[in-house]
Amino acid sequence: MQQHNIVIIGSGFGGQCAAINLLKQGREDFVILERRSFMGGTWSQNTYPGAAVDVQSPLYSISHEPYPWSQMFADQAELNKYTEFVISKYNLRERTHTNCNVSKVEWQDDISRWHIHLDNGEVYEAQFIVNASGPLSTPVIPNFKGRDNYKGKSFHTNDWDHDYDYKGKKVAIIGSGASAAQIIPAIAEDVEELHVFQRTPHWVLPRHDKKFKPWQRALLKNKFLYKMLRWAIYWGLETRIFGFKYSEKGLKAAAQNPAKAHIKRQIKDPELRAKVTPDYTIGCKRIILSNTLYPAFCRDNVFLHDKTDGINEITETGINTEKGEELDLDLIIYSTGYDATDGVISYPVVGRGGKSISEVWEDYPRAYLGTVIPDFPNLFIVTGPNTGIGHTSAIFVIEAQMNYIMQAIHRVRGAHAKSIEVTPEAEERYTNHIHSEMKKTVWEKGGCNSWYKSKSGKVIAMFPGFSWSFWLLAKNFKRADHTFR
Repeated sequence: MQQHNIVIIGSGFGGQCAAINLLKQGREDFVILERRSFMGGTWSQNTYPGAAVDVQSPLYSISHEPYPWSQMFADQAELNKYTEFVISKYNLRERTHTNCNVSKVEWQDDISRWHIHLDNGEVYEAQFIVNASGPLSTPVIPNFKGRDNYKGKSFHTNDWDHDYDYKGKKVAIIGSGASAAQIIPAIAEDVEELHVFQRTPHWVLPRHDKKFKPWQRALLKNKFLYKMLRWAIYWGLETRIFGFKYSEKGLKAAAQNPAKAHIKRQIKDPELRAKVTPDYTIGCKRIILSNTLYPAFCRDNVFLHDKTDGINEITETGINTEKGEELDLDLIIYSTGYDATDGVISYPVVGRGGKSISEVWEDYPRAYLGTVIPDFPNLFIVTGPNTGIGHTSAIFVIEAQMNYIMQAIHRVRGAHAKSIEVTPEAEERYTNHIHSEMKKTVWEKGGCNSWYKSKSGKVIAMFPGFSWSFWLLAKNFKRADHTFR
């Protein structure tokens, strides 16, 4: 059994931020467990054609690690380079154990430590766990009728097979969300046919990208200038919450009307326009930024199947649609998302007294600051329930969580205690406040059903307010909300 003070599960930005903060506190006794054979998380795993970030790169980065980005919205390759830059700078590779898939974690009451069980039979022991596996790490493929009968090539966007040559082939992509919206324009020109199965259309806004000139990239290396640019982008994006929460009229004027104009500008066919126009308020589902998606839909070799012409059955050779069309296909791409709400943690977690997180979350996932749960001592969840941000950088929220997590670990030492956990009363008060505020948001009342919601119907993925307000909550540690043992 390997023993450590702290085990971090996941090596994406959440795990990296946790490791860096521990090192800055002088805490060396930690290890990162990564289930894959390589480090880096989302931007190392998602290598599908067209993959790119939809938040401006100077903000979608660690606050104290500036980088000379080549463009405003970095593509996957550059984000992966940035990830490698951070990993190398802090020597995180030597602290990471790859091919370590966690199968179960259990709290040991008698010794006040966690046992982390791996698929390979190994067990790690730790006082603290930081779960940074991420909400977009467990791909989901719906159980379509006949799915297992298909004899052609198929894969999820999260696990793109680069050995397969899709050029000149007949391809279907199931799903039309953020990943699909990047893949469709990237491959449409190269395939013989591309059939897109869209359950619900997304609102799409233009992507105002910009290639940085050499002198601009040189300026990005300056920490002060980088910080100024970050804050300018941050406050510009932060204003969006006014529309998402406080003014539907303002949201429609500032975003939905431009999105409608974007459709009219890029699509001339009225039938296609109708197919891609949502019937819900913009922001209720994730907004897509793209200048190339609608032109791809207009190509002669691209066929958009909306909810009236969905999948009736997957056959050995392709897809039979609900309108009776038989599509012979070489490749089916599943762009069907992730278990991002009910499956925030993908492995069983057993806390104090044998209580499991699945029991606590039977109604819906919940956590104080989206980070800690009563009866689960010394367990911290990065990007847990209601920490998602629809208008700014997820890394900002991760860094806010680190303020809380590092204070909590530090206070255990200061109190000469073995563990810390949030009180049930504090967690209930926080959760009730979150869902009360959520009722005011477009995610709750915008008229759509999105992956932001859990099976309970509650919005679990999003934080219903300004990101700076979450930062303040996480920074101002409340001793009375916690129990030390």
